[in-house]
Amino acid sequence: MATLVAALALTACAGREERPRLAYEERPVELLYNTGANRLDRGLWNQAVDYFAEVERQHPYSVWARRSILMTAYAQYQANDYAEAIASADRFLTQAPGNPAAVYAYYLKAICYFEQIVDVGRDQAATGQALNALQEVVQRYPDSEYAKDARLKIDMVRDQLAGKEMTVGRYYLRNNDILAGIGRFNTVVERYETTSHTPEALYRLVEAYLTLGLAEEAKRNGAVLGFNYPGSVWYRDAYALLNSRGLRPANAPEARSGGGFLSRLPFVGGRNSDELERDKGTTLRPPASE
Repeated sequence: MATLVAALALTACAGREERPRLAYEERPVELLYNTGANRLDRGLWNQAVDYFAEVERQHPYSVWARRSILMTAYAQYQANDYAEAIASADRFLTQAPGNPAAVYAYYLKAICYFEQIVDVGRDQAATGQALNALQEVVQRYPDSEYAKDARLKIDMVRDQLAGKEMTVGRYYLRNNDILAGIGRFNTVVERYETTSHTPEALYRLVEAYLTLGLAEEAKRNGAVLGFNYPGSVWYRDAYALLNSRGLRPANAPEARSGGGFLSRLPFVGGRNSDELERDKGTTLRPPASE
């Protein structure tokens, strides 16, 4: 038995040592699959991938082979091999699009994109891919547990995208490109109005319009800020700024209120890649069976 489940062969290519691979030896499908599952439970991701690959190679037409594709994707995800995990999930969906476990393949793809999001100072291509993939989970399987987790992460992703707009908008203001900055801040207010960045975006609009001498536009955005976020630090600043220009707002700031749900999300203020890439504690595991 030990020989059956532990036979490994070391191979080399052009003088470069590769990671150990399973030596081919015909084995019962249940033994291969269960050994792969055992390696997965022990956190031996590459070994798990090897055993699940053997299931596919030796028993390609079994239900175990189809299941092994999904488990391979999960093991690759745990090993942070995101591109490989996405490819395996796509392969599962190609071979078994109507399978009950297809929901997990869509979910795992979304999580792979989600964990590749980088801080707002860098390109947000993965953020857009994550948003599209998470929305697909919700649209296809709205009542599933995966959709519930996807909805939470959609809020995080939208906050990240709003943060990117704010970063660019502040850059424009610093470089006196006021109109370009206004465009970015309006995008936050109109497209990402439920995110944690909206109060600041409204304040920046007050600031920008006053710079351009557009007092009525500044007052209008200040009024929206005061109505929706009367206790925020951004309204206190906007109130003081408007008063300094003789444009007294109708409502005085309220005592500071709590930051609310989005202020506790991990993307608020931006995150760097080191903070994002290993946070796997909330990721749902594959379904127990098809």
